[in-house]
Amino acid sequence: MWDDGHESRYPLGGLRSACPCAECRGGHEGMAQPPPLQEMMANAVTGPAAELVSIEVVGNYALLPVWADGHRYGIYTWDYLRRLCPCGEHAGRE
Repeated sequence: MWDDGHESRYPLGGLRSACPCAECRGGHEGMAQPPPLQEMMANAVTGPAAELVSIEVVGNYALLPVWADGHRYGIYTWDYLRRLCPCGEHAGRE
C-alpha cells in the first residue's frame, strides 16, 4: 500500500515483462519509462521467468526481484512501480 492509501497488485508475468534492466528494455534509453499497460499485459511472461523467488530491498528507493530463471538485474524504483501500477490511473504512463 502506498502512502496515499492506494493499493497496487501486480501480476507476476506482467511485472517481469516490464523489467527495467537494460537487457530487457533493449538498451539504456528504454529503462526510464515503464511500458504501456496494454503492452505489459499482452507480453506477460510465463513459466520460471514469471516465478518470483525473492525480493531484495535496494537502499530506500527500490526493489530487486529475483526470478526462478535466475534473472536478477531489474531494479524497480518506487516511482517506476507506481507508474507501472496495473490500475492505469497514474500519471507518467504513455
